[in-house]
Amino acid sequence: MRFPIRRGLFRRPDEIAAVDSVSLRLAKGRTLALVGESGCGKTTTGKAILQLIRPTHGAVRFNGIDLSGLPERRLRPLRRMMQIVFQNPFASLDPRMRVGWIIEEGMKTLRVVADNEARAAHISMLLAQVGLPADVLGRYPHEFSGGQRQRIAIARALAVEPQLLICDEPTSALDVSVQAQILNLLKDLQDSLGLSYLFITHNIAVIDYIAHEVAVMYLGRIVEQGPADEVLRAPRHPYTEALLSAVPRVDAGEATRIVLKGDMPSRDKPPAGCHFHPRCPKAMDVCRRSYPGRTQLSDRHEVRCYLYGE
Repeated sequence: MRFPIRRGLFRRPDEIAAVDSVSLRLAKGRTLALVGESGCGKTTTGKAILQLIRPTHGAVRFNGIDLSGLPERRLRPLRRMMQIVFQNPFASLDPRMRVGWIIEEGMKTLRVVADNEARAAHISMLLAQVGLPADVLGRYPHEFSGGQRQRIAIARALAVEPQLLICDEPTSALDVSVQAQILNLLKDLQDSLGLSYLFITHNIAVIDYIAHEVAVMYLGRIVEQGPADEVLRAPRHPYTEALLSAVPRVDAGEATRIVLKGDMPSRDKPPAGCHFHPRCPKAMDVCRRSYPGRTQLSDRHEVRCYLYGE
């Protein structure tokens, strides 16, 4: 995903590679966590998958259908199969609309349930699924807590019976105790409905609980991906190691905190070679010259780092 920019005194046209060479695979009923620092391209990836922004190159295949080249009239019927839950539930819910209309709007627009009586029954079932009482339908978003608003946002996404939910940091704006409730709710919904989740987060602490697969992103590229158990228990890329070392642990013992120097570089001027090398404690000369290729560590665990492979 590239965005046009203009730079310099004469405003020369140029591009920012917000997402570059990303390849992900998500199976039915599974959760893939996309993790990385703020500004690394996670949300852009999610929006490109949903075709909210059209990818500059490459393909997005959903159930074997390439969405990238579809005109809007052919893409529209497929939109009900893919929904998104945003980070801030208060900002993502229209404050002028009552909860009942918020949930019903997508059903009407995408013609999921045509009959008024059937829609009302479906909405009642959705509220029960997300743990909300039926009397919330006539109230406005500002009358609820953050956790309740996120439950409303989840109900709205589920109203059109999707197969894929992109959860864009759905717990980061909530208190810790409420975060646990929302994560438990998402797991229960996945078990009962067979949903697939792309779970976007910068908080590695929640991944161990909810994710089956993990992809670690740095400056628009995937640096390591694989089963959650392998990536979290035996990280290989220095960036993944640094992220994991920053997670607070009660039983940390003599564990060493890896402190990265500097900030993540600007995406409009990425470093030559491996983008992580200016901050990497294990950088070598080759890291400064060219970007590393994929090294397969196991059947599903791969890393882009010159410390492994040839």
